[in-house]
Amino acid sequence: MKFKTLSSPHIHSGNRIKHLMLWVIAALIPGSVFMIYFFGWGVLFNIVIASMVACVAEACVLKLRRRAIFDTLQDGSAFVCAWLLALALPPLAPWWLTTVGCGFAIICGKQLYGGLGYNPFNPAMLGYAVLLVSFPKDMSQWILPQGLAHYHLSFYETYLAVFQQQLPTANWDAISGATPLDTLKTNVNLNQYVRHIVTRPLFGYVSGYGWEFISLAWLCGGLLLLWRRIITWHIPISLLLALTIVASIFWLVNDNVYPSPLFHITASSTLLAAFFIATDPVSACTSNKGKIIYGAGIGILIYFIRTFGAYSDGIAFAVLLMNSTAPALDYFTKPRVFGRT
Repeated sequence: MKFKTLSSPHIHSGNRIKHLMLWVIAALIPGSVFMIYFFGWGVLFNIVIASMVACVAEACVLKLRRRAIFDTLQDGSAFVCAWLLALALPPLAPWWLTTVGCGFAIICGKQLYGGLGYNPFNPAMLGYAVLLVSFPKDMSQWILPQGLAHYHLSFYETYLAVFQQQLPTANWDAISGATPLDTLKTNVNLNQYVRHIVTRPLFGYVSGYGWEFISLAWLCGGLLLLWRRIITWHIPISLLLALTIVASIFWLVNDNVYPSPLFHITASSTLLAAFFIATDPVSACTSNKGKIIYGAGIGILIYFIRTFGAYSDGIAFAVLLMNSTAPALDYFTKPRVFGRT
């Protein structure tokens, strides 16, 4: 008699990749809408360009590898990767910058390792890090949020800026400005006190004009993922807790130089990283103890790179560094096998 042999896992949770990715996309929508409101149509252009490049790049590589194209594309993983990368880019990033970053993320960060499930590094952060190192000037040209900029670009003017690098009715200085993290770091290095720096309109109520609402939307999206059990609490909570503890220590030592922990939590894309980027199921740890160490490591690295590193924000580098430790963390924190001592 011939018995049917099935490979593990023998108990299926019922969750499919396509289903999980759809929930991630749904959770990303509120924060994306707030980003479009505060930073203009360029955010939407970034998402559309990155999504198209991701699909084309993945289809081309799958064709070369003689793999099923449609079945892989419909799982939505390339789309989520492109969306995350697009949100991290400057809103008026030229189209070629988005194309290079997203193409590198999909081809070199995902498919060259064997596709979904085999990539050791987060593809979106890998693409972002390559762009940040290769094109630092283009990656630092952020525009001011709605309410602070002297001129708000229309949809057509944004199109001209993205595809032809033209600003038809305004000069660059009228719409651009340093980010809160850049401004804080630059002025602290000029021996100015933090409590004086953060009173400027750019910093809004807590960490950046508009960024408070965007961060709140990322938090709501993250809670949705937790509620649907798409992610677990271990990585986001340990990341935010570690970042808070380290920031509190430095803040209590000298609040003239080091901003409050609340600033670090809500500044830039910290909450996006905690709930959407660091929780990548492929490149992150799988054991619960490993997840806690992994998340805490990212939180600590974010603080030290932001405060003492050459870049004003260090989310991408923190995630990639901890990606490299995930296999070792899983090895040393694997749970005891049931039935063994």
